[in-house]
Amino acid sequence: MAEPSVRPTSTGSALPALLSFLGGAGTVTGSKFLVESERSRVLIDCGLFQGVADLRRRNWRSLPCDAEDIHAVIVTHAHLDHCGYLPRLVRHGFRGPILTSAYTARLAEIVLRDSARIQAEAAQHANEHGWSKHRPARPLYDDRDVDRTVAFFDPVSMNTEVEVMSGTRLSLHSAGHILGSAWARLTLDDGHTVACSGDLGRPGHPLLLPAVPFSGADVLLMESTYGNRRHDDEAGRTRFADVVGRTIERGGIVVIPAFALDRTEVVLHELAALRRTDALPDEVPVFVDSPMALAALDVYREAVRARAPELRAGISADGTDLNPEPFLATRSVQESIAINEVTGPAVIVSSAGMATGGRVVHHLRRLLPDPRNAVAIVGFAAEGTRARELVDGAHTLKMFGEYVPVRAEVADVPHFSAHADAAQIIEWLRDAPAPHTTYLVHGEPDASAALRDRVDRELGWTAVVPRSGEAVLVR
Repeated sequence: MAEPSVRPTSTGSALPALLSFLGGAGTVTGSKFLVESERSRVLIDCGLFQGVADLRRRNWRSLPCDAEDIHAVIVTHAHLDHCGYLPRLVRHGFRGPILTSAYTARLAEIVLRDSARIQAEAAQHANEHGWSKHRPARPLYDDRDVDRTVAFFDPVSMNTEVEVMSGTRLSLHSAGHILGSAWARLTLDDGHTVACSGDLGRPGHPLLLPAVPFSGADVLLMESTYGNRRHDDEAGRTRFADVVGRTIERGGIVVIPAFALDRTEVVLHELAALRRTDALPDEVPVFVDSPMALAALDVYREAVRARAPELRAGISADGTDLNPEPFLATRSVQESIAINEVTGPAVIVSSAGMATGGRVVHHLRRLLPDPRNAVAIVGFAAEGTRARELVDGAHTLKMFGEYVPVRAEVADVPHFSAHADAAQIIEWLRDAPAPHTTYLVHGEPDASAALRDRVDRELGWTAVVPRSGEAVLVR
């Protein structure tokens, strides 16, 4: 790769680095943070916008800089809102390394291929049935773009500093959110440091060890998804068991929209516990209807067999703790369609977690009109997603160009979230030296503002909620 030119100045003195918030500001999706120094232009995370139409339309807009002028991308973890824009970036000319952990590289390829498939299927369905305003409807990217993207993945070992390019160095540290997730520290050619939390995990994750503590930086990008909330594990576990039990008693089907990465593993872990206590009878089938989740399970089992250092001790070395069996793994489209013949009681775990696409939308379309059924929302539901509409009490949901009545029970069970809550974030930060500025990102406005005030009050740090598109100096 050619050495980039130095940013010119009128006086010949070095310019301070510039940090631009291209996504993940004022919203929990689309995380993209551009760091431009004298000798490098690095993008931290490269996620898709999801949720309301105005956000989704941003995926089709050009970035404020040319893709080919970005020298490297750092990806903190494999969720779509942090890596899902990568194939679009490559389509527009990016040709640099994509620096991430080895497990994130494995999982991100699964996510991106699934994303391309869902977009292609949605475009085809829209063209066949005429429900899109675009003629013809097209996917944001396709399989060929994903093929080109994965060729740029350049895995980085955790807790080891590597050179991104001359004078710019990177280290990744486990974030405890999903397998392979990391918080990143970027050291620039002028010596200043920028850290990004990515998504910070919860200390009580059943599979992963807690995040490596934050150890300081000049500038910190801190996620704030649950910046105004507190997790109550015991209450959440009870609420989940109750909705499953009620629905089984009335002969209904529980639909659980679950992110294929990590959330499905945790949900299966909880369902297995209910099975062992007979709260989920053996004769009630549990369908795992997500090829992406099943592929991710394979990667998790490999990590267990390899004794990956980010995993908790006590998980069986052969990976059987993460087997979907005795649940019913649904891999083919035909097997998924066959679930339509099930009348209940039953449980269906299917992606996507916010019900923005994937097989779960087909199940919701069929099952929402029946009051015997239930939907359990087991993680964060972003504004503008179908999951959020259900949590907020929607009476109808729009799917495939038509409105479907919501008569099924809806249970909001955030116990399963893989995000740290506000108190856990403060504890992760507490022992670190204060950054010059902490920017609260990847959160909805109320959550980010609440965490900003708490960081100021409890830590005495300068905390700011940036605006989308804003640029600031790195000091």
